[in-house]
Amino acid sequence: MPKKRSGGGLSPTQQAAKFLGVSVLAGAVLAGIALPAVGALGLAAKGSVEGFDALPTNLKTPPLSQRTTILDAEGGTIATVYSRDRTVVDLKDISPYMQKAIVAIEDSRFYEHGAIDLKGVLRALNKNARSGGVSEGASTLTQQYVKNVFVEEAGDDATKVAQATQQTIGRKIQELKLAIQVEEELGKKKILENYLNITFFGQQAYGVEAASQRYFSKHAKDLTVQEAALLAGIVQSPSRYDPVNDEAEATKRRNVVLNRMAEVGDISPAQAEKAKKAPLGLKVSRPKNGCITAVDNAGFFCDYVREVFLSEPVFGKTRKDRAKVWNQGGLTIRTTLDPQAQESVQQSLKDHVYQSDSVAAASTLVEPGTGKVLAMGQSKPYGYGKNETEINYSVDHSSGGSNYGFPTGSTFKPFVAAAALEEGRPATQEYSSPYEIPYPEPVQTCSGKPWLNTAGEKVPNESESEVGPYRLKKAMALSVNTYFVQMVADIGLCPVMKMTDALHVVQGSGEKLPEVPAISLGSKGVSPLTMASAYAAFASRGMYCTPIVIESITQKIGDKQQSLDVPKSTCSRAMSEKTADTVSTLLQGVVDSGTGKAAGLTDRDNAGKTGTTDERKNAWFVGYTPNLSGAVWVGSASQQVQMKDITIGGQYHDLVFGGAVPGPIWKDAMTGALAGKDSPSFNLVDIPDEDKNKDKDKNKDRDKEKPDDGNNGDDGFIAGLTDGGNGNGGGDGGFPGNLIQGPGNGPGGRH
Repeated sequence: MPKKRSGGGLSPTQQAAKFLGVSVLAGAVLAGIALPAVGALGLAAKGSVEGFDALPTNLKTPPLSQRTTILDAEGGTIATVYSRDRTVVDLKDISPYMQKAIVAIEDSRFYEHGAIDLKGVLRALNKNARSGGVSEGASTLTQQYVKNVFVEEAGDDATKVAQATQQTIGRKIQELKLAIQVEEELGKKKILENYLNITFFGQQAYGVEAASQRYFSKHAKDLTVQEAALLAGIVQSPSRYDPVNDEAEATKRRNVVLNRMAEVGDISPAQAEKAKKAPLGLKVSRPKNGCITAVDNAGFFCDYVREVFLSEPVFGKTRKDRAKVWNQGGLTIRTTLDPQAQESVQQSLKDHVYQSDSVAAASTLVEPGTGKVLAMGQSKPYGYGKNETEINYSVDHSSGGSNYGFPTGSTFKPFVAAAALEEGRPATQEYSSPYEIPYPEPVQTCSGKPWLNTAGEKVPNESESEVGPYRLKKAMALSVNTYFVQMVADIGLCPVMKMTDALHVVQGSGEKLPEVPAISLGSKGVSPLTMASAYAAFASRGMYCTPIVIESITQKIGDKQQSLDVPKSTCSRAMSEKTADTVSTLLQGVVDSGTGKAAGLTDRDNAGKTGTTDERKNAWFVGYTPNLSGAVWVGSASQQVQMKDITIGGQYHDLVFGGAVPGPIWKDAMTGALAGKDSPSFNLVDIPDEDKNKDKDKNKDRDKEKPDDGNNGDDGFIAGLTDGGNGNGGGDGGFPGNLIQGPGNGPGGRH
């Protein structure tokens, strides 16, 4: 006889529920008859099943989401990422104790009944009828597996998860019919294997292998009887029986499982008693998920790999499709990261710029001729704490970088020179290059409408001693502003725009560069990766290759491996070999005797260019050897710090120059990255020097480091010119307040 309620017998509603529930479910299971539409039982509600025979019999089992491993070019692990930490294993790789423990506590008659344990169903329905709800599920392991499949398919969709776990008789009946199909198709051993791989064990661990690693730092095949009992006990309520946060409750639950194992004959009573006296023996491995765990501070590179995956159509038609593949996981992604280069970059950044400094530094190395990104790092580590950031200063905004990139200063001048050379100007081209001139006008543009200096803005050189005339070689070495403004006026803006287009030089926002003369002085923000890739074209004798970070991808689905197509670098000729060789010759002069002397390498051919922007808010060095190109930026991500009277990396600077801080970072990073590597030579061209007796004392103070182009915006001479002279602001000062942007922090974005 059922127990009576304190106020008397069963209520009419409970009696009806008991009668209808037992008869309907039992009849449906045994005879497959149509279910009555009983609203009180939830069988006629939206989404419920109208008839047992009408229920679908094809359980679409989604591939189980697993962890993804990101490797460097040599096969070393950079990081593991996952939406669900799971490693699928075969039943033979799961301890027999674990197999017995989960069956004993969850479904001790698993090997005796079919898909449905009728005794359990009737017992549960009787209890549910008495309670007036669905308080006991009586689910077999097969039914639980079916439910977990629904949960897995729901992913992170809260609504679908709720539907998959709702406690209604309609859902239970659907599980029952699908369980019949699963039993027929898979058999007991495969069902048990699938169940142990799909179920959640708490602490972000899905599947028994991940759980075994999380709680005991061992493989599932090596679990002892007491360890297996602990994990089996967690399944019923991962939060309640969490051994990390409530050891006492977890111990009680483990002992319940051990007792049950003894009751069903899996172990002897003596074994159970011995195991119950044993400590939990936890050896917890904390979850290691995401790019924040990357080795050698390669978190930014790791994050860039993810962004590339989500943006490349080769991995899916839409970003949503690509995100589904990424979250599904099971990927092994071999990347282009060179561990030697990455270590060298990070060590150099650490040596020259401290994490706690008021400014940051970022560096990226690219291989000429292939586009492979070999290293990517910055001085403030990947993270969310003090003096950490999740903003990747090396890449464009669309790939997780700053909103606009960073003004490049005179590192832009080689693009102007290349454009002029392509237009037929000689490497000995000479301009008057006075100390200060108004922006020449009119300047021809691609649109045919000439640019006019309506604001009457002037451009000065850094020092009053910088007075021409100069030829190109010396103007590049000394970074003479008025020379390159005159060069742009001579050839027009369109050749410069065509050259930057060919080199894929765009603003960090992804927008094209504005067609204004001030662009020749690096007034707009560009990312280090873009600059390193563009300079790599000089190194590879005029061939530009789009940057790539992924070499290959394999995906594990079930027990099968498949290779995925990956994006390839696209190489195209950006300029003639002669032009590229001439630029290399010019830029070799910068590191030999010009503003980049402190950055010059002593053991191999190298070339580069310094850049410093107005009020010392940005300092750059971009350079290359025939087999490696690299860019270094130093500054404030918010563009609020003027690098004057400042200590960086423990060293005081009255003024920061492109050659003084970024230059040494580049030198040390390149030296380590290239150690033991080939040392090819440039194909230099002969560029006659200027008359050495001509103005020989004019620039006698040039041997000291100085800003090579320090007027690029902020209250300076080009304010308002970068947007066509219409007063819209430019350079550093033209940046809006939301320079750094990202998700989750309101209008200002990431901070």
